[in-house]
Amino acid sequence: MTGELLDSIANWQQQTRPASLDSLLGALGPLLPVLNLIPNAAIFIKDAQARYLLANQTLVERCGLKSLQPLLGKTSAEVFPSQLGPGYTAQDIKVLKDGLVLESQLELHLFNSREPGWCLTYKWPLYSAAGDIIGLIGISLDLQAASKTHPAYTRLVAVDEFIRSHFSRSISMDELTAIAGVSPAQLERYCKKVFHLTPRQMIHKARLEHAHRLLHGDMAITDVALHCGYTDHSAFSRQFKALTGFTPRQYRQQLHGQDSSRSPAPL
Repeated sequence: MTGELLDSIANWQQQTRPASLDSLLGALGPLLPVLNLIPNAAIFIKDAQARYLLANQTLVERCGLKSLQPLLGKTSAEVFPSQLGPGYTAQDIKVLKDGLVLESQLELHLFNSREPGWCLTYKWPLYSAAGDIIGLIGISLDLQAASKTHPAYTRLVAVDEFIRSHFSRSISMDELTAIAGVSPAQLERYCKKVFHLTPRQMIHKARLEHAHRLLHGDMAITDVALHCGYTDHSAFSRQFKALTGFTPRQYRQQLHGQDSSRSPAPL
């Protein structure tokens, strides 16, 4: 169902060239009750200034709101805490200004419990009939539980366990393929089927989950990087920001309760 939804949105984005955003929203309005029934996906449309024009109920609730109306006309920078929101909006601007298509971007966010959660984010530019970018459409999918019915599930669990035990050092694809007993192409395909992630994303996920725990304390960020398998602080910061939208220092501030009246989500 998830794959079909993503394919439908991608095909629709490629084929749709509305005269204006107003006409587009008018056509999509009747579909909103259907989008509201999808509990594990935040779906949204934004204008050329990265302001929300449409969002389903899942996104509304994750913004801490009861209805859609207060969200409309605002950017992520205006909705989320000051050290988080600007990073989400900066991502939107790349889509709107450069025509960037964001696909299967693994991102870390926090639930109300302050525990880390994961999603895969997709964003596509929306073009007018004249060929101008007039907005974007996006969807952030909660990372699904592993599929236990796949024939290679047991071998892939061994791969996952190896990653979780050795993420503090460099992990090669040769090591992972030897454990699974498959080729690199098969490992990539099977991991996507079972864990909904590539092997490289699985490594990033394990490292970032550990970083989340270490950032609760007072360990120097340079030391956090080394404990999580990064060779230097700058590499850690780049990867951390790519997956969360903000720096390790900003993330630590959020964990320590600064400006935490709302739970951030990667939008």
